[in-house]
Amino acid sequence: MQDTDATDRTILAILSREARIPMKALAGRIGLSRSATTERVARLEKAGIIRGYRADIGQLDDGQIEAFLLVTLTRTPSIGVLDRLAGFAAVRKVSSVSGQLDLVVEVEVGSINALNELRNEISVIDNVEDLTTSIVLRRDIERS
Repeated sequence: MQDTDATDRTILAILSREARIPMKALAGRIGLSRSATTERVARLEKAGIIRGYRADIGQLDDGQIEAFLLVTLTRTPSIGVLDRLAGFAAVRKVSSVSGQLDLVVEVEVGSINALNELRNEISVIDNVEDLTTSIVLRRDIERS
């Protein structure tokens, strides 16, 4: 939708932080009537700019550890590595990336020991040249 204006962008900014804001409160914040605000939000939804509303759920289990495994391969593409990674229950997402790295593997495990074991298993997969781990300390912003 190319005809968004500053008011639409303000609505989007507010809704991205406060998806459950009442329409009356949203209207007051942007300086429009409730009906005009409702029409704008409906137009943004219909255009596919607002694709949905969601609850931002924090980590339920304090014992879970999330980490990124940064993988460099000896050659790409490597379907065999992807197949092996898909077999690990702790692997949540795998992204092929450009640059010095080849894969970013998002994992979730129950302990540092489990993370070390997973790292050890992945590091010996054929075609894995290097593996670096970054543990997630906190998620400050997360959008779907």
